[in-house]
Amino acid sequence: MKISDVARHAGVSPSTVSYVLSGKRSISEQTRRRVLDSVRTLGYRPHAGARALASSRSNVIALVVPLRSGIHVPVVMQMAIAAVTTARTHDHDVLLLTQDEGVDGLERVAGTALVDAIIVMDVELHDVRLPVLRSLGRPSVLIGFPADATGLTCIDLDFEAAGAACAEHLADLGHREIALVGAPPAVYERGTGFAERTKTGFQRAAAERGVRAVVRPCDPQDARSTATGLLRDHPGLTGVAVHNEPATEPLLTAFRAAGRRIPDDLSVIAIAPDDLAERLGLTSIAIPADEVGAQAVTLLMAKLDGQEVPASTLLPPRLVVRSSTPPLP
Repeated sequence: MKISDVARHAGVSPSTVSYVLSGKRSISEQTRRRVLDSVRTLGYRPHAGARALASSRSNVIALVVPLRSGIHVPVVMQMAIAAVTTARTHDHDVLLLTQDEGVDGLERVAGTALVDAIIVMDVELHDVRLPVLRSLGRPSVLIGFPADATGLTCIDLDFEAAGAACAEHLADLGHREIALVGAPPAVYERGTGFAERTKTGFQRAAAERGVRAVVRPCDPQDARSTATGLLRDHPGLTGVAVHNEPATEPLLTAFRAAGRRIPDDLSVIAIAPDDLAERLGLTSIAIPADEVGAQAVTLLMAKLDGQEVPASTLLPPRLVVRSSTPPLP
């Protein structure tokens, strides 16, 4: 169906229909209603390209998700799905960019009319993309926090508070020597924000409570050697926090194989999705992937509409106690 069909049905010129749909010129209320009635009656939907030309908007946002080493894809995709679903409620589509192109990728996307705005994930503390994001003429939101977030809009779980909550929970139960089994080494080597902030919070809270604490990165395939190494190097270890979803179950298996009963000999808490923690019976702090993805889009839509939004949105950690962390005798 063409715009001329709507014009003929409404008894107006094609240009009048275009002005009504784009809002670029003032049209009498009577004529506007007649055109919109024809649009509804005929089921007319403007071509996306034509809408973009008329409004200088593409109604597409870019979601930059570089699938790099150490990323846990299921959680990332859960955020992406929430972002796509929320964007559709705002009549926007999502262009998913998974290649690690860094600065070049951002400049390429922003330099075209492909997208109206950008969401960036897997944010590093000293991310090389930040100067470009600050200089772009397009709104952006980061899922994650760099060391310096000046001039940026960021949202994420408060991972520093989550790490602290893990250490505090174990300390309150009476543990005096605890460990954080964290993300794969590559994630720390990149200085990824969520991993570094979790470590910082865990170590700070442990020091404040007078508890000995150690942090070990872990590749999922090395879970057994990580577990046996921890028990060998720290024979007084009685509490473990795990922030590494794919390594969680292999770590539990490895600790048990090394002779540690959970929770009798070793208490375990995880920063992990609820479904994983529930299945394994672990005390946990949930990763609110759906909420983060949806709120990131909501913030971006508000920025596109010229509204003021908070520069920082930190979702507080939610601790759910299960059978894996009983009080020490």
